[in-house]
Amino acid sequence: MARKPWSFKEDRRLMELAKSSASLEEAAKVLGRSPDAIKRMALRLGLSLKPKTGKKG
Repeated sequence: MARKPWSFKEDRRLMELAKSSASLEEAAKVLGRSPDAIKRMALRLGLSLKPKTGKKG
C-alpha cells in the first residue's frame, strides 16, 4: 500500500495532539492514518504520544 504524503497542516495537527496529551490511537483516528504512520511521523517530528492502554510487565 502506498503511503500518502503528510501535509504541513497534518504535521501541525499532530503537534497539537501531542501537546494535548492525545493517545496514539486518538491521533490516528483524528488524522485518518494508521497508528504506525502516526508513530513514524511523531518520531520524525520529535514528539511523544502515549499508547491508549498503559502496558505494565
